[in-house]
Amino acid sequence: MAEMSGYERVMRTFGREPVDTMPFFSGMGMVLQPAIKKLGYKFPQVHTSAEKLARSGIESARMFNLDSVVIPYDMCWESEALGNKISLYEDSEDILYPTIPNKNWTELDQVNITDNDIETIMSRGRMQLIPEAIKIVKKEAPEKALGAWQLGPFTQMGQTIELDKVLKAVFKQKAKVEAILDRFTEMIIEIGKSLQAAGADFITLREPGVAADLISPKTFKEIIKPRLTRILDAWKSPKVLHICGSTDSLIEMMHDCGADALSVDIKNNLIESRKKLGDNVLLFGNFDVFALPCKAETTVEQAVAGMKTNIDGGVDAVWPGCDLWPDIKEENFRAMEQTVREYGRKASPALGRTDGGSLKK
Repeated sequence: MAEMSGYERVMRTFGREPVDTMPFFSGMGMVLQPAIKKLGYKFPQVHTSAEKLARSGIESARMFNLDSVVIPYDMCWESEALGNKISLYEDSEDILYPTIPNKNWTELDQVNITDNDIETIMSRGRMQLIPEAIKIVKKEAPEKALGAWQLGPFTQMGQTIELDKVLKAVFKQKAKVEAILDRFTEMIIEIGKSLQAAGADFITLREPGVAADLISPKTFKEIIKPRLTRILDAWKSPKVLHICGSTDSLIEMMHDCGADALSVDIKNNLIESRKKLGDNVLLFGNFDVFALPCKAETTVEQAVAGMKTNIDGGVDAVWPGCDLWPDIKEENFRAMEQTVREYGRKASPALGRTDGGSLKK
């Protein structure tokens, strides 16, 4: 049987159909510096042009045989669209993602997201570039699955007000926090629908600001979970829920939110999560995005061992624990990809193999 394309491998994974080997992909930022250099771009340029956004994603996936292209890369799009000015660090030669130096809203009482803001969000700032880039990727790289992502409402709130104030307000101004989260929830639903309508094959809801080392499981259950569920209910499948940080105590509630797959970070104990979830839930994760592919001291042999540990942890696809850091060591990353293809030919807990490999029992 012919080797599957990345698109086939990813979409069959979401459809619970047997694949030839384990997917190696992501639903988070994954632009790589070797690809940017090959294209002759500077890092700040890939965030301000639909063409450069699309082509840097395609080249990153093709150079390193990733199964997906994922756009965008930075977390400032929506906050910028709501009126905040961003810094692109255009004069720097370093890898610096856009940031928001000063936020217009400094207190919760200042937050005002109107119906018009939600209705027009996709035409503001750089937001309109994302659907344009999606269409370019769909046309130019049909062999790759195309992923898009959105920050969850709590993390998005922390992009428009300082996160420490948001965390404190959870206890002191709970009703106000919930009202604001509801507005962000409505906005995120509409943005996700727009990205899916533009052609995204799958979408990831990322809520890194709600890990168990930041807020309690009780707060997650009462405030966060209902809104994540509402967003995921409104989006079409395939859809993934990702939470960074410690999620061992949240994993079952994450599953209840209604995503087709769960993605976890390096602080998650994969083996324990798999025991809690059972073998019928798609679980993606969770290699260290700096230690294995980037850290100068990490050898190829250590990177390979890390991938095998990842697979043995019970994942159905090897995903990074967060955004890939662009400045990878090429020899490490290529070895990681090759290891997943070879070591991942055995069936995973929720997925069989086209060569007859049976599901784990």
